[in-house]
Amino acid sequence: KEQHFLEKYEKFFNPIMVEPIPSEAEKLKKKYTVIEKGLWSTNCIKKLYVTRTPGGTSMYKPWKEGFDLYNPYDNYFRLYDITDEIDVECTTIKDSLDNLNIRELDYLKIVAQGAEYEILKGIGNYLPLLIKIGAHIFPLYKDIPNWTEMLNYIYKLDYMLCSWEKTGSHTTQSPMHMYMFFMPNFLTEKGKDLILSRENEFIFLMLIFGQVRLLQTISKKLEFKLNSNISKIRDKFFD
Repeated sequence: KEQHFLEKYEKFFNPIMVEPIPSEAEKLKKKYTVIEKGLWSTNCIKKLYVTRTPGGTSMYKPWKEGFDLYNPYDNYFRLYDITDEIDVECTTIKDSLDNLNIRELDYLKIVAQGAEYEILKGIGNYLPLLIKIGAHIFPLYKDIPNWTEMLNYIYKLDYMLCSWEKTGSHTTQSPMHMYMFFMPNFLTEKGKDLILSRENEFIFLMLIFGQVRLLQTISKKLEFKLNSNISKIRDKFFD
């Protein structure tokens, strides 16, 4: 399991995992609530391309030309050889959470090897306080949507980019793939209302992901109840 944040914070979350492969879902069910379907923008059947490395499995076929740019000095693409093709039942974020009687979603992470945009389009009325998304700046899979389409969609939902980080070790100077973090746009009424509706949860998420300075700015502007305490927090990276 990939570490999403420091282990000491896990007790404050009720994670919901997504795993369409039955054997893998059974492993996760020992500890987590699991959605045993794929996620997409609609309820449908999709082809899942299983690769030699589990981290490369996707609804899209890997694209060798893209991987040559990602890592031109090694036969890295062999890890993304397709070993199986499976038809999986897909549903949406909204329908999945409705079925689980989940009222609110605080933190959403989508790293789906090119399918992030399609998954995000099924979010419905679930508006997280923080979204972490994998973005393919240069396509590593065939026919995936341009990453700017996903960015425009997120901005239309009244979110704003608050940070990003690269993933893997890239041998080119181009940013190939990165994680992007989005939060409600506190400069719009919709974004402001969303933050204030779950003020404490927003503060907690911003702190554990290291967004101290940004939190202090937003806290002052939106007049958080805990603003006097938040203003005194020391940022260990910059103070």
